[in-house]
Amino acid sequence: MKKVMLLSLPLIGFCLLIVFLYKGLFTDPRSLDSQIRNRPVPEFSLPDLLDGNVTYTPEVFKNQVTILNVWGVWCITCAVELPYLTHLKQSENVRFVGLYYDQDLDPDFGEKSLPQIQQEVKTMLGKYGNPYEFNIFDIARETALDLGVTGAPEHFLIDKSGTVRMHHIGDINERVWKNKIAPVYRTLLQEPNRRFGSEQ
Repeated sequence: MKKVMLLSLPLIGFCLLIVFLYKGLFTDPRSLDSQIRNRPVPEFSLPDLLDGNVTYTPEVFKNQVTILNVWGVWCITCAVELPYLTHLKQSENVRFVGLYYDQDLDPDFGEKSLPQIQQEVKTMLGKYGNPYEFNIFDIARETALDLGVTGAPEHFLIDKSGTVRMHHIGDINERVWKNKIAPVYRTLLQEPNRRFGSEQ
């Protein structure tokens, strides 16, 4: 009996591994629920990407429906989505705010000066379109970590009270906008202003 049990252990382990891998195969990582959803945007005090004399706090989301877009010039998918985000800004007056971080400020990826990064940003936005009202410079990526960001692009739909109502991982394209984000966005536009920073 012991021999049978010992011989069956690898088979049981293999079966469990297959179930785990099978589940992962059909799970859409973009559908993962965010821990920040239905909570106020985490506290931060960060500079403007292009003007270090300007500092932003969560007050920038007060009384406005905003899509906070996590991006960087190193992100190919970010470049791909910029024309469509710019189209949404121009055609539907969608408010986009960028949360920018750059891998090249990390010694593990390389080193760049702030002027180099700013020039790269200007070049990219000039080439593909600029949907952003402004860009918050997440220098140490602390705010991205507080939001639970796993990469770029990621988007946080924030209501008039500064509460995150949706978290979308990946680009926003026409299909994603029409089927997933636009219905919630338009509903939030109709909501009255609430006490800023309050949970829903």
